[in-house]
Amino acid sequence: MEKMRCSWGNSKNSLYQKYHDEEWGKLNLDSTYLYEILVLESFQSGLSWETILNKRGNFRKAFANFDYRKVAKFNEADFERLMQDKGIIRNRLKINAAINNAKVLVKLENNNQTFKQILTKFIPEPINHHPKKMEDVPASNELSNQISKEMKNLGFKFVGPITIYSFLQAVGLINDHIENCSFKNGEL
Repeated sequence: MEKMRCSWGNSKNSLYQKYHDEEWGKLNLDSTYLYEILVLESFQSGLSWETILNKRGNFRKAFANFDYRKVAKFNEADFERLMQDKGIIRNRLKINAAINNAKVLVKLENNNQTFKQILTKFIPEPINHHPKKMEDVPASNELSNQISKEMKNLGFKFVGPITIYSFLQAVGLINDHIENCSFKNGEL
């Protein structure tokens, strides 16, 4: 039987389709994964998600497999290396944000807080919307506005409400797979 997908999940790009089928909307609150998706969503701003997925392996290499403890120790030489890395998006503000956000995560941990705790304070259980069509999915909402504001207060950068809404979808805190999508409840 043919699997139904959200319209964007029917891409001919196998990475894009695999991301739809196996990751997007599936709850994953592992600290390293949260950092990875935050970095990727931040870099995606103004670009297509397909572009970011195609470069994901390069981002992993460039950002120490998204080990935020290592990235938090990046220095000026690391920053310059990233600015010269043709395999990633070479945007000064986004690279600075990725390093800054790793430092914020380490600082939080040093204060006995985790990224997961901050997120689940706002969303204790995943929200399942399952709209009828993708056009019904908002770019942001009041919840992403509140989380964005909290994250900015904590020192995070490049975390506007639209980026945060996409991030929440990606990590499965908001599940916006459409109603007839075969993957809406995590089945493969």
